[in-house]
Amino acid sequence: MKIIINSSSMLPLYEQIIDQIKAQITAGCLKENDILPSVRTLAKELKISALTVKKAYDNLEQEGLTVTVHGKGTYVAAANPEQIREARRREVENELESAVEKGRGCGLTDEEIRELFELIMED
Repeated sequence: MKIIINSSSMLPLYEQIIDQIKAQITAGCLKENDILPSVRTLAKELKISALTVKKAYDNLEQEGLTVTVHGKGTYVAAANPEQIREARRREVENELESAVEKGRGCGLTDEEIRELFELIMED
């Protein structure tokens, strides 16, 4: 499992960890019952606080993406196909929102953005 922390990002470190683990689960890189690195191991690897990693792992567990077995570790939870589909959909939605914001920031009208989207969809 590879996680890259961007210390200059406005996104908190624990959210960066969450997003990257979610992305690896939805992409199928991490599968059901795969074990995640221990909190201490990942913290040491990323050179960040163990509390930050713990917060990320706790959030992933609350979302139902991981399961923690005390004394054994944190594992990827059983895959719920609908949950994975919804996560992928949210990912696409977020990227589309970013593209629209970027287009508007460049002075494009909504109609011009729609035209670009239609052109892209034709390919």
